[in-house]
Amino acid sequence: MYKVSVSSSFSGAHFLREYKGKCESLHGHNWRVQVTVSAGELDSLGLVMDFGDLKKILNELIEEFDHRLLNEHDYFKTHNPTSEHIAYFLFTNIKTKIPRHCRLDEIKVWEKDTSCATYHE
Repeated sequence: MYKVSVSSSFSGAHFLREYKGKCESLHGHNWRVQVTVSAGELDSLGLVMDFGDLKKILNELIEEFDHRLLNEHDYFKTHNPTSEHIAYFLFTNIKTKIPRHCRLDEIKVWEKDTSCATYHE
């Protein structure tokens, strides 16, 4: 099994509804996102997937979050904008955009260097 990963980042603000503690107040993070894709066989060029293509897919999605209040995004109007929900949102949207011979393994979302959430199926 072969795996490739790309990372990107965005800056955004959020607050957690019904949370008791610091995160109930409006605050921001510089999130980092990593996407990992695998394949049992390589394509005709010897790639799982082109890094640039995978990063373009990721960046197009996180552009929706960059320098915005995540709570105002349609998805986060009904889901708290946690790292876990961000990872799930990205996973479900990226899954439909990768080549058929690839499998989306996981999405990792870091709020800070020491804390991340992961989603995979």
